[in-house]
Amino acid sequence: MLRVKPFQGLRPADDLVPQVACVPYDVVDAREAAALTEGNPYSLMHVDRAEIDLPAGTDPYSVAVYEKARETFQTFQQHGILVRESEPCVYLYQQRMGRHVQTGIALTCHIEDYERDIIKKHEKTRRDKEDDRTRLINTISANTGPVFLTYRDTPDLNALMAEVLKTPPLCDFTAPDGIGHTVWRVPGEKLGAFFVKAFEQVPCAYVADGHHRTASAVRVGRERREKNPNHTGDEPYNWFLCVLFPASQLRILPYNRCVHDLNGRTPEAFLQAVREAGFTVAENASDTPEHPGAIRMYLGGKWYGLSWAPQPAADPIARLDVTVLQERILSPLLGIDDPRTSRRIDFIGGIRGTGELEARVNDGRGAVAFSMFPTTVDQLMDIADANQIMPPKSTWFEPKLRSGLFIHTF
Repeated sequence: MLRVKPFQGLRPADDLVPQVACVPYDVVDAREAAALTEGNPYSLMHVDRAEIDLPAGTDPYSVAVYEKARETFQTFQQHGILVRESEPCVYLYQQRMGRHVQTGIALTCHIEDYERDIIKKHEKTRRDKEDDRTRLINTISANTGPVFLTYRDTPDLNALMAEVLKTPPLCDFTAPDGIGHTVWRVPGEKLGAFFVKAFEQVPCAYVADGHHRTASAVRVGRERREKNPNHTGDEPYNWFLCVLFPASQLRILPYNRCVHDLNGRTPEAFLQAVREAGFTVAENASDTPEHPGAIRMYLGGKWYGLSWAPQPAADPIARLDVTVLQERILSPLLGIDDPRTSRRIDFIGGIRGTGELEARVNDGRGAVAFSMFPTTVDQLMDIADANQIMPPKSTWFEPKLRSGLFIHTF
């Protein structure tokens, strides 16, 4: 059973919601973060990426950055930019991107559920990134950005959400990128208890996006648990901020690849090597595969369609298109043995379209690019259920959750 809990956190002042809410810290670099916050002193990015308010060249992992984050976070509270809720709440968080709409439930989950694999993971984390978020969370004693979780739909939760959606929202705005964000507030532990009870029907949840935030929140909870001789398991540091979406509502975009060179081959020799690797190659293909078991390759100004014989007996990882690409082309033909560390490959989120792949190859930044069919939510859950780890950069969830709409403190 998944344990969830309403929380009495912080949220932006009613007239500052669009200014405070910001994109996740890890989808922008320092330069982009600074540009996004130019002229906006209220953005939570000033907390999540505090190096933007320090001298250029400041080490983003220095003590000064985390202390600046603490100072800014306290200032936001002292000046009423962030206000404390009067009671514990649950929130519904709806996002609109074009015709796609998804609605999740914001509350807190227990770190022990992550430790016991009730909250399941499908990616490895990088220690440096995990260390960074651990230090930030520990320094400010808060989860500023929610973890994006998913679960298999249940009728009771769907019915509860439908009732809340009939009521007036707490806030509603469209961000500069065109994505709409709406939040409903479900106040009080009594009303929130209906959601807590309904989640008793959910045996597990899955980290869709935010593996580093999850691992970092758990590390902070463990550290505080070890330092507290009177630990009970219900202290606020045992809980971390999440938004849980029913799986039926989610959309995964492809995570495409662009390789800088052909590992010493000419385009003609590389194309022949792909054929010899067991792929059926079709010329003048479309730029986007229409189903799993197909990849599009951009080489020498042309799109090629790659297909291969299916392997129904293969395990969930081996059946993934990204695995086939890695094991049969990227590693043996292009020498990309570890895509996590190689500097010869770029991963391009599907939100940027296949035009970005063409542009990179056409202007010489890349030699060959691959357009992928997106991994499905069912594949993600099957792999997590099997306690396996997906290849790097297998999923791109869009839209991204905004940070700052609600904050869990401890």
